[in-house]
Amino acid sequence: MPALIPAGNDHACRPAPGRVVLVDDDPAVRAALAFALEIDGFAVQTFADAEAALDTDMGGASCLVLDYRLPGQNGLDLLERLRAGGADTPAVLITSQPKIAVRQRAAALGARLVEKPLLNDDLVEAVRRMARPAA
Repeated sequence: MPALIPAGNDHACRPAPGRVVLVDDDPAVRAALAFALEIDGFAVQTFADAEAALDTDMGGASCLVLDYRLPGQNGLDLLERLRAGGADTPAVLITSQPKIAVRQRAAALGARLVEKPLLNDDLVEAVRRMARPAA
């Protein structure tokens, strides 16, 4: 049964948001995004590059948030490797001014694309909609 957390003042409960794996090479962006997701109740595991993320067990993650521009391999290359290994975790790709080829590849890999600059709570809303509840 999923863990439950209070859902506002109505005393009802909703599933706990779960764990988000966040991969972004910019330390300030990574910290800000992790903070925003944590405020919304997510546990966040952060990585600065794709290789560090691949060296970790991402099993049980509720959602992946991947920056497109990463050192070494980009966020879509990372997602492709994860999908090839059998991972079907929902994913959000963040990038600025994506070309059509990036949009098409993200769609083919089942990733939702959120464009930078990340205004309002667009990213948190996308993660909230896509994330699997915590087990």
